Amino acid sequence: MPKNPPESMQHHLRQRLNDHARARWPQLDRVEVRYRAGFAYADGVLSGGEVLPLCRLRFGGVLHTWGFAIYLASRDGYQDNILPSGLPIGSPEEAFDCACGLYLDDPTAWLTPPSTN
Repeated sequence: MPKNPPESMQHHLRQRLNDHARARWPQLDRVEVRYRAGFAYADGVLSGGEVLPLCRLRFGGVLHTWGFAIYLASRDGYQDNILPSGLPIGSPEEAFDCACGLYLDDPTAWLTPPSTN
């Protein structure tokens, strides 16, 4: 069975996602992250207390790059998916934005910045 990241990484990921949500997603009061079998499940909590399952991140051993699965309300489960970058892995913030774009109705979250090269 895959292992969860070390406790220090778990704390860091929670902090990162909450900091990002405060800056980008004012609709959310906070982000809750739980861990199971090498996955981090990120839920957004709205101001009224409603919890929105958003995405599942797969820990691959690196703090800044995680696999991505989006929560599908129609199936009440998670499905591996690709990010707007076209990759199945990316930063936790990129994955969180992708899911929030869907569930908080903001497609600008799926726009990738132009390359500076």
